[in-house]
Amino acid sequence: MIDEMRKRILAEARGILPWMIEIRRDLHQHPELGLEEYRTADRIQALLGEMGIEYEAGLGGTGVLGLIRGPNDGKVVALRADMDALPLEDKKEVAYKSKVPGKMHACGHDVHTTMLLGTARLLMQHKASLPGIVKLLFQPAEETVGGARLLVEAGALDNPKVDAIFGLHVDPALDVGRVGLHFGQRNASSDDLKVIVHGTSAHGAYPWEGVDAIVAAAQVVTALQTIVSRQVDAREAAVITIGVIQGGTQGNIVADRVELVGTVRCLTQETRRSVLRQIRERAEGVALGMGARAEVVIEPSYDPVVNDDGLLGIVRSNAQELLGEGNVVVFPRPNMGVEDFGFYLSETRGAYYSLGVRNEARGIVHQVHHGLFDVDESAMAYGVALQIMNAMKVLEPC
Repeated sequence: MIDEMRKRILAEARGILPWMIEIRRDLHQHPELGLEEYRTADRIQALLGEMGIEYEAGLGGTGVLGLIRGPNDGKVVALRADMDALPLEDKKEVAYKSKVPGKMHACGHDVHTTMLLGTARLLMQHKASLPGIVKLLFQPAEETVGGARLLVEAGALDNPKVDAIFGLHVDPALDVGRVGLHFGQRNASSDDLKVIVHGTSAHGAYPWEGVDAIVAAAQVVTALQTIVSRQVDAREAAVITIGVIQGGTQGNIVADRVELVGTVRCLTQETRRSVLRQIRERAEGVALGMGARAEVVIEPSYDPVVNDDGLLGIVRSNAQELLGEGNVVVFPRPNMGVEDFGFYLSETRGAYYSLGVRNEARGIVHQVHHGLFDVDESAMAYGVALQIMNAMKVLEPC
């Protein structure tokens, strides 16, 4: 039954494409920012209700958890879609252009949500042959506070406990009908960094009477940059960026306070812990050596995304079967950008991959977070088929 289902799943996904396009364009016209996805959540709940799918609303504020149970207990697979938009003006001239000034689905989360709804619809049609349980995670706030963490804290991966999770992201660098994979490390962690260097003010003519926070801060910046070049294994990757320096009041006054603001990116939790520890030690030690004091504030942001190679192997096999081996791209290097899917992977095994949506003939070429971003909507059929195939493979009895 499962093999027969796989053979026809793409045809079925294409069959519901007009339904999905209608949903996607409705969501695209009504974008909502992180933790404000009330209309989106209501629309999801209404559609799940029409399909007869049990659900729980309000997770993490605006998240929705759907549950599809097969006739017998078995493994549990979660499929995730993020829902939030960006504070960006939609510059496209299309019928489904955003109707909300200053807000736009410029990262494809409307497409992710729609594909998960399409996946749910087809899974319900084959519920009688479903050898386990599928959780549908409609997640808020990926772009802002890391809504994945909110869903984890709300117990979305528990009761019943999830055995594996799959997620995907549209990729305008890949043509429609192609899939991109990263084995192992996919995305970096991120941490927000602030270093406040405290000195003692004095007249610029008599600097020895004070402690120059600007000079101390300059030494701190230099010292932080040597952490990556001299303390991180050259075979790993880390980035420390100081993007803001603010301090001083007048050109003839020794500054008593300088604030450094930056970000830290690492590919593994081990490297992350080491780098963050050294940032604190270096900043405090260098400032002290200059007669100043450094106050280090580190705000954890997103966890790294490290794919389970076995599960990503399932994605590759299914994608090759569905799209052809030549349309499956394995990227050689990870991405230093962030994605909050890592919070799920800190709790369970999972795989996160890229779905091509590019179509140069139609001018669909702009990258995410761009005012002209769009997708070839036919790609949604491939995303739905793949997610169903991935879930069914994991749920198969051993």
